[in-house]
Amino acid sequence: MYPIISLSVTGLLTLFLGFSENKKIVFPASIAFLLIALATAFIDWNAPGFYFNDMLQVNNTSIVFWAILIISAILIMGFSEGFERFEFAQPAEYFAIVQFSLVGAIMMVSFKNLIMLFLGIEILSVAMYVLTGADKRNIRGNEAALKYFLMGAFATGILLFGMAMFYGATGTFNIGSGVFIGGDNSFFLWIGCTFMLIGMLFKVAAAPFHLWTPDVYEGAPTIFTAYMSTIVKTAGFVALFKVLSTTFSGLQDFWWIMIAVLVTLSLMIGNIGAVSQNSFKRLMAYSSISHAGFMLLALLGDHENALGSIMFYSVVYTLATISAFGVLMVVSKERIEKGRVYEQNDLFKGLAQNNGFLATVLIIAMLSLAGIPLTGGFWGKFFVFRDAASSGLFWVIIMAVLMSAIAIYYYFKPVLLSMSKKTSLESITINPLAKFIFAITTFGTIVLGIFPWILRSLF
Repeated sequence: MYPIISLSVTGLLTLFLGFSENKKIVFPASIAFLLIALATAFIDWNAPGFYFNDMLQVNNTSIVFWAILIISAILIMGFSEGFERFEFAQPAEYFAIVQFSLVGAIMMVSFKNLIMLFLGIEILSVAMYVLTGADKRNIRGNEAALKYFLMGAFATGILLFGMAMFYGATGTFNIGSGVFIGGDNSFFLWIGCTFMLIGMLFKVAAAPFHLWTPDVYEGAPTIFTAYMSTIVKTAGFVALFKVLSTTFSGLQDFWWIMIAVLVTLSLMIGNIGAVSQNSFKRLMAYSSISHAGFMLLALLGDHENALGSIMFYSVVYTLATISAFGVLMVVSKERIEKGRVYEQNDLFKGLAQNNGFLATVLIIAMLSLAGIPLTGGFWGKFFVFRDAASSGLFWVIIMAVLMSAIAIYYYFKPVLLSMSKKTSLESITINPLAKFIFAITTFGTIVLGIFPWILRSLF
């Protein structure tokens, strides 16, 4: 609970810092505020409890996910230093909205009541709509923000309708160890489960509710694309797990069929759609859809292991994604075409010759996203495959393995381009903070690829 209070207060303080004549203070202050929120998260360690009239549950599991979300935000915001002069007129607004959005993400992983889940989703979603259109001079970004908002509004309506059906069937918004199935409430529970799944799967970009993803990823400023592809996905899947494993655990024979179909669609659309992409951000958008399919696999297995698998997959996917988008941010600012940064795949041509450090970071990130051994991404896929195998869903696993083979093709596109001998870029400089973040994400990817149980043993 303490990070919610901390981030709410520091978000307001960040807005007031925007009135300061010295704009340079906003960035270090915002990082410090996030570090304070991270520290306060562990006040409740080994002290489980309920807050806000039992609508919010705090335990060690939720605290671990709080830490993952806040650390991810710190790593992403580390790339913001100096970017405000290119894309953002008021950096204080951006940093404040990021802090407010984390409040929503924290509520999504800690809710004990569907009303609290809805508040968390909306706090996070509204912040993402605003941040997507943060670069007001970018027409493509404005269009992406409008598309995201309109489609998100429909998804919110569908989610609320599902919650209303659940309330009508049970008379409560509280989640528990399952609900009574049978009698007159069965039909309403089926409707409620279906519509709530649709609303939540939109947030994690699972097919066929993914249509917003490529345009929004491409149109949003790259730093916010990295944010929504990591933090939003992590919070969304934890919330989805809690809903299915508690609220609708008695309906597992009903919803697992839908999840299996959605896994198939997400993997096929995500991986096949990425093959033809020339834009790196659109490639990563379709990659995000495919990874949503892999994370959904964990929900089809044993619930005792599923949360741990989701946690591990979220961490390794976040590390690799931050590395990939971070390299794109650093490299793309060196090449401006028609007043905008260049973000096509061939931007990385000759990167190894130009800057070996950045090329190494990019290559390791792509290998991890592809699930190559000795990277964290390999074990992330291994754990979700193991969970699916425990339920006997071998046909889904076979299809997922085939889609992983296709993924190697498009993930190796930027890898091969980076090792080309021809480059159109001048010498690339990296500020020390960005270099430090790259070191953390790359080292974490390798360590978790060699010693996965360091993290997996937490659950």
